[in-house]
This record gives sequence, C-alpha cells and structure tokens, in this order.
Amino acid sequence: MLSQVAPLPAATAPFEVVLISPYELGRQPFALAEPAALLKREGFAVTCLDFSLQKLDPDILKNAGLVALYVGMHTATRIAVEALPHIGRLAPKAHLCVYGLYAPMNEALLRGLGVGTVLGGELELALVSLGQRLRANGRAVTQRGTTMTQSEPVISLGRIPFEVPDRSGLPKLSRYAHLVLPDGSARVAGFAEGSRGCKHLCRHCPVVPVYQGTFRIVPADVVMEDIRQQVREGATHISFGDPDFFNGPTHGLRLARALHDAFPEVTFDATIKIQHLIDHAKLLPELRRSGCLFITSAVEAVDDDILRLLAKNHTSRDFDRAVALTREAGIALAPTFVAFTPWTRLEGYIALLERLLELQLVESVPPVQLTIRLLVPKGSYLLKLPGFNEHLKAFDARLLGYPWEHPDPRVDQLQRGLQALVARCERQGRSRREVFAAVWRMAHEAAERPAPNVAGNLGSPIPRLSEPWYCCAEPTDQQLQSF
Repeated sequence: MLSQVAPLPAATAPFEVVLISPYELGRQPFALAEPAALLKREGFAVTCLDFSLQKLDPDILKNAGLVALYVGMHTATRIAVEALPHIGRLAPKAHLCVYGLYAPMNEALLRGLGVGTVLGGELELALVSLGQRLRANGRAVTQRGTTMTQSEPVISLGRIPFEVPDRSGLPKLSRYAHLVLPDGSARVAGFAEGSRGCKHLCRHCPVVPVYQGTFRIVPADVVMEDIRQQVREGATHISFGDPDFFNGPTHGLRLARALHDAFPEVTFDATIKIQHLIDHAKLLPELRRSGCLFITSAVEAVDDDILRLLAKNHTSRDFDRAVALTREAGIALAPTFVAFTPWTRLEGYIALLERLLELQLVESVPPVQLTIRLLVPKGSYLLKLPGFNEHLKAFDARLLGYPWEHPDPRVDQLQRGLQALVARCERQGRSRREVFAAVWRMAHEAAERPAPNVAGNLGSPIPRLSEPWYCCAEPTDQQLQSF
C-alpha cells in the first residue's frame, strides 16, 4: 500500500501593484519607473499604466492589491480625481494610493474619494513600505472602509537609496514627446531626473509646499545608467526634469559632462532659474559644449512688482541679461510665464508682448504660455502673502484651487478670449508668429489701443519638445477618455 504524501502547497501568487501616471508632459514617467524598480526588487508584481498613451484596462486591475496614481502636476491631479471612481469600481479590493507633489496639497479631497494613502516628497520607500504592509496583512485589510490607517508619513524628505529606474513596463520611448529641431526634423527624446525639490521658495511654485526649500540629488551613476537604457531604446536627446538643474551647479555640470563623455552625439535640455543663469553664467559655455540645446526658465512676468510678490528673486531686466548670456553661449532660452495674475494690468500684459518683440523671442514661446492664469492650490505660499486672500473665493474642488477674479473684469475677459483663441489656432496648425500676431491684436483691442503692426525680427525657431511646457491646463476630452 502506497504511503499517503501530502500535496505540495500551491505557489503563492505575487502581490500585484499597479502604478498609474495620468499625465507627465508627454514624457515617459520617471515617477513610475523608479518605484517600479524598488517594488520589483522586493518581489512585487508591478504593472505600469500611462494614461497619455494607454486606456484603463479592467484586466490589469482585477487582481491588484495596491493601485497608486502619480500626481506631479495640476493637470495630472485633475485627471486622477476623475479616474479614481472608475478605478474604485474596477478594483474594489485594492488599496488606493496617490503620490507626488499634488497629493499632500489635496489630501482631504483624495481621502474623500476613497484614497487610503497619500504620499509626497521622497516617497519611494514609503510606497514600498505600504506594499509590504498590505502584502503581510492580506487582502482583508485592503478593502476601503476598514480601519487600516496610514502609518507612512504624508511627506518625507529623508534621503532614499535610488535604484536604476525600471522602464520595461512602460510604452516604447518613441511613442512619447520628441525633440523638434528648427528644420522640422525630430529626434526621440528621453527623460531623466538628476535632482528633486528646490532650494528656493517662490510663492506660486507647487514644489515649495512639499519640499520647503529642501533639495535632493539622484546619484550621477544612477542617472547615467538610466540614460544609457534610454539611449539603447533610441533616445538621441535627454530632457532633464529637475525643478532647477543649477540648484546644485556642481552636480548639474557633472551630469552634463558625463552625458557628453558617454554619448557625444546626444543633446539635452534643462530647466534653470533666471537668477542661476546670471549667477553661474561662466558655466553656460560648457553646458553648450556638452550638448545643451535649450534652457527652460520660469520668467513668469516682466513687472517688477509682480516678480517681487511671487518671490522670484530676479528683476525684469535680469530677464534681458539672461537672454543675452544664453545667446552668447549658443543656447536657446525658452521662457515660461504666468501671464495673468490678480495684479496684471492690461497695459502690463501688452508690455510683456512688447518685451518678447524687443528680445526677438516670439518663436521661443509656445502660445499657450501667453494665456496661463495663476493657480492657487491648497498649501500655496501665496496664501501667506498679506492681503492676498482678499482676491480669493472659496476653494473649488473641481478646479483644485482657489478661484480669483481680477478687479478689472477686462483682464479676465481677455484671458478667456486668448485661451480660446490659442486653442483654435493650435487646432488650425497656425505658426507661433501667426498666433502671436492674433494675441497682439486682441490684447490691444481689450485695452482700446490701436495695434501697431508686428514687424521686425521676431526671432528664429528654436529646438523644442513636441509637448508644450505647461502643467496647469484643463484636461482634454482625449485625456479623460483614457478611463
């Protein structure tokens, strides 16, 4: 008679984690790839989903124990808020987490939508910790409505050990935003982060409420290995997503040199403050020699009073100086603006347009930048500005911010008109100079002033990414159709 042998226990299925990026400026998201690497190292089964290129698939969610959405900017958060009810229905047993800059600022709203964990700052280890707790406790405690509470800090600013990001679960790099050169040719663009946080306290910046002046670097060897894997995927340009590449100028220059030494034909772009362009002007020629094509800089305004209220630490004429310095170094400057604030006057808006003409920057500015309205989210340092709250209405959960009206109704009317005009021109494929001319005419009409002809040197096209640089736009119907 054969002895009875106990059956071997069935293999335990790995705990499934789904990481979702609602929107990341058309870039392949580092903020999915980095936690994916850490979670996989700990034995989790990780699936990445990018709403900019993929739709919400019920099959992906049905066995998930943890679904985490990354909200690094306002538009992404708006999309996440719309998506969360759908995700909750498709993954009723999954614990919901939202992480990124805009998560702590919208904590109460997110928890009201069934989100159990909210994480900001240097959050990857907290995300792994959450997964480990869920895996150890089993699905019974992952169901929404249980007493399980968040033990990880909502904001963590401690240093974390970075892994080389795992981009294998993301759509192909060639499907993302690409570099467009002045001759119309295109290159595959990768995206890397060399640092996070910021040393500065600009009042309107979403980085400030979370990092509060803290700055963290990603080790150069990790950044370079991440770049190598993207070059293997076809990238010939790298867009550095650091809030400011010169928060640590030594680190930034080290990355630029390493990139050029390893891949002399690969170019890059970075974001650098006007103040830093002036303070570190001697470094600009080497950036150019290392392959820097253009620098994005948050100029925001050409009115010194507005710049002071925003705590930008540069003046209107510093903008002129930065343009001269970058041109001398052979690097294009791509300025961005908050064109409409409670302090913007019609004459001041026209002065902004006049400055772009004077500096021959019409071709350097995406038309959408001429329509941007100041966003005031929860936690904004603008709320600490004496008297500022007088401009605000009650917090609007749909807008994820405090609405405001300008004392001069003509300014708000102009902003709405320009927003519609620019959107219409973009659908029609109009050039930047054509759109600028239309904006110029509308602004002068609003101020009841004759509009001089737009003449002279408007500047030449500069290298740019195919996705316009802005983060506070209304989500499009196409974005909302991802789920």
